Amino acid sequence: MTAVVVIAKECVPGRVKTRLSPSFTPEQAARIAAASLADTLDTARELVADRHILYFDGDASMTPHNGFEVIPQTGETLDERLGAIFDLIDEPMLLIGMDTPQLTRAHLRWPERTDVVYGPACDGGFWALGMREPRGDVIRGVAMSQSNTGELQLAALEGAGLSVEHLVTLLDVDLAADAHSVAAEVPGSRFAHAVSEASALHAAGSDS
Repeated sequence: MTAVVVIAKECVPGRVKTRLSPSFTPEQAARIAAASLADTLDTARELVADRHILYFDGDASMTPHNGFEVIPQTGETLDERLGAIFDLIDEPMLLIGMDTPQLTRAHLRWPERTDVVYGPACDGGFWALGMREPRGDVIRGVAMSQSNTGELQLAALEGAGLSVEHLVTLLDVDLAADAHSVAAEVPGSRFAHAVSEASALHAAGSDS
């Protein structure tokens, strides 16, 4: 048995991608986030697995999650929420975030030769984490959303005696400049269309 897990939250204006403002309105940022999630789910579907799971915060009814089992997030902080899903799954699993819509099947690996696969992000965090034998205890207590989160998470993994294979480094979409850079990598995608549309609307508003 294997499981691929996408961790995401409901794309509500003012709740997601708030750092895209002021370049984009909260509504535009939410549409960009929704497109990023939809493209990520498409890529996750391409990975052959026994279970495809959307680990979700909010109402998933408006998210195109066909083929995914929806599991509500539990825990207060991000490290607790990540730890909870790694405790719940008892087969090899790969978790990916919703902020790298440029992700392709070629970027993904199962933890086969090592205990852990780890996808570093340009901002110092990580976009993917997979374990052959999932353990939430090596995640809980790691300070998340910091410039050294990845360094801290790697230290926790290696401190537990786990071997780690590094995946390619990817750019997380956090800022407007990130959105434009990633959109240029995936022309024709939902994400690129959402960024282009929001940019045009923003420019039109600035000119008016």
